Amino acid sequence: MSHPLVAAAARGTLPAWAEAGPSRREHIERVRALLDEWAAALDLPPAERARWCAAGVLHDALRDAPPEELRPHLPAKLRELPASILHGPAVAVRLRREGVTDRGLLRAVGFHTLGHPRLDDAGRALFAADVLEPGRKSRPEWRRKLRARFPRRPVEVTREVSRARIAWQLEDGRPLHRHSMEFWNVLARSTPSSPDKGGS
Repeated sequence: MSHPLVAAAARGTLPAWAEAGPSRREHIERVRALLDEWAAALDLPPAERARWCAAGVLHDALRDAPPEELRPHLPAKLRELPASILHGPAVAVRLRREGVTDRGLLRAVGFHTLGHPRLDDAGRALFAADVLEPGRKSRPEWRRKLRARFPRRPVEVTREVSRARIAWQLEDGRPLHRHSMEFWNVLARSTPSSPDKGGS
């Protein structure tokens, strides 16, 4: 049985401590809906489909919290992350403190912007859905095609999203986090026909 916070998130309910404004909540709902659509297309068992939905709801639960309020609560090795991506690790820390023990879900939420070499299927799907959800305005045709292709080619699509994220960081002159590079290497070694299996 899943933790009550996770079960509520699977039904679309954010935790009481969430800090997410109206536009953020709309994004969260689009990510949740996309993950639910993919999970249904993949014919996942109900419990795993709910887990994917929960990840979509929880990933940005603290996105609108002041970054400097989040930073002190993070493990030392994550405190130096850019302000814009502190929210994922902060949500994972809060969920763990509340008693959530699903390591794959915690990793999915914590590393949905960076990627991580041990993301499981839900984590990889969230990583992709966060970028591909239909509310994002840039490159709409690219996003639409990848959304449609994900259930048939999840590894290929996740690799394409990872490539795009890395390119955006390089274009902005930002350093690449080692987890992002390690995640890319895992995806790059996967063949298109490989099952999309990550760590737990």
